[in-house]
Amino acid sequence: MHRLWLVFAQTVTVCLGILFIVTTLRPDWLRNGARAPADDPATTTRSVPNAGAPSSYADAVARAAPAVVNIYTTKVIDVPLIPLPADPELNRLFRGLPGFSQRRQSGSLGSGVIVRADGYVLTNYHVVEAADSIRVALSDGREADARVVGADPETDLAVLKIGLPKLQAIEFEHDDQLRVGDVVLAIGNPFGVGQTTTLGIVSALGRNRLGINIYENFIQTDAAINPGNSGGALVDVRGRLVGVNTAIYSETGGSLGIGFAIPARTAETILEEIIRTGKVSRGWLGIEPQDITPELMRAFGLDKREGIIVASVLRGGPAHRAGLKVGDIVLELDGSPVKDSVAFLNEIAPLKPGATLPLTILREGRRYKVEVQIGERPTGSRRR
Repeated sequence: MHRLWLVFAQTVTVCLGILFIVTTLRPDWLRNGARAPADDPATTTRSVPNAGAPSSYADAVARAAPAVVNIYTTKVIDVPLIPLPADPELNRLFRGLPGFSQRRQSGSLGSGVIVRADGYVLTNYHVVEAADSIRVALSDGREADARVVGADPETDLAVLKIGLPKLQAIEFEHDDQLRVGDVVLAIGNPFGVGQTTTLGIVSALGRNRLGINIYENFIQTDAAINPGNSGGALVDVRGRLVGVNTAIYSETGGSLGIGFAIPARTAETILEEIIRTGKVSRGWLGIEPQDITPELMRAFGLDKREGIIVASVLRGGPAHRAGLKVGDIVLELDGSPVKDSVAFLNEIAPLKPGATLPLTILREGRRYKVEVQIGERPTGSRRR
């Protein structure tokens, strides 16, 4: 009996020691209690996939990919046979002389998107700029020559036409619900390897002041975009077009996770106008606007930063005829405040030539009302 009591006492002592150690080192074991059954969804520790996140984007790619095409262009260029002078005039003179240069055919590649079943293709202007011939290859293996219907260099967009039957056009996203963080897919022909799809998210919206185009309102994405992707499709998880891939920021020539696409709404507006008229018409005042900096605020004695300063006025242009002068500050367009030169440019562009636009300007500390008759913006003009 004494021996049994000794064994019991030793067992209790060991158990108390184990309990002390567990309480001190792993108190969470006691709080959590017994392990929950593996089939109890309320207590299982196994991670459960988010029911709203698809495990595959194959359906979106299947809807969009047939509308994405590869574009191959060729043009004839003069290749110098000897080093030419750096001076532009001498360079041009020597290039025209026999024996100093040789004409060769150069090729380049890009991507495009079929936007209408009757053969209209949307791409970047820089993909087809100065091309002598354009060849379009579809994902189903068919190929066709393409002609340029029209182009808009200031947004870097161009419209092509091909003559093939049974084309599948992409669907535009019209909901305007694109948000930072949304998943997007970039489809194109990077480096000429063939149609490729990459995945990313929308990194930012409304990017401008990048110096890429005159008119900038880019979608930024980290979906891999490389040379050859230009003109390809940026689509949402339903396979709808949200943007046209246009440019990347890169120090190496390859993707660094910073790519830019022209929003689908902008592209569709330009597409419709080019198909209808063969060109894009924009409003124009004939001035060079300048943003107001803190230094200019002090120089002009301004209390707050608003409007834009007229840095130059084109003689004979709409603003010159209306009496605007260098140094005037444009505060309002038709009653709406002007935030900066980008906003000014974007508000002038949609206006129809011939329409009258009331301006509120500040000149020598006094406000004036001025009416300007909108002109048509010349191609390549830097004045607004």
